[in-house]
Amino acid sequence: MRIDKAIESSMMMDDATWARHANPWSFWTRVPILVLFTLAVWSRVWIGWWCLVPIGLVIVWTLVNPRAFPPPARTDNWTSQVVLGERYWLARKATPIPAQHAKAAMILSVLSGISIIPLAYGLWVLDPWAAFAGAMLSSVFKLWFGDRMAWLSADMQGSPEG
Repeated sequence: MRIDKAIESSMMMDDATWARHANPWSFWTRVPILVLFTLAVWSRVWIGWWCLVPIGLVIVWTLVNPRAFPPPARTDNWTSQVVLGERYWLARKATPIPAQHAKAAMILSVLSGISIIPLAYGLWVLDPWAAFAGAMLSSVFKLWFGDRMAWLSADMQGSPEG
């Protein structure tokens, strides 16, 4: 697979980091990050400015996570295929992907992004239902995006470009 160097540098991930990120532990320990970030921001209600500590910890974990686990022994599992599909998605300008995957992934990305609006509103005005709904919707769309990435990976590995 050809990887666009601009994507590599913007993601701060080289081939070795992507290999480590394909570990299922990396995937599953990233899933709760948005909920943990939401709780960290919400903690300002309880601990004031000390909320910057858990916020900082969540941000650091987000950056460290792709490097925290060894490369998996096998990548024929759903979570590893999600990560491999994300590489294809990010490199789609250098290596085109099937149009149906590009369209679906874009729609799911937009829906996930739009879901951040009620989350941000809920955190701003301390509305737990808006914050919860936004976090859950965004997470559902992100997991659905991940499923699409696993499908993309399978299709690309079966194609002459993959």
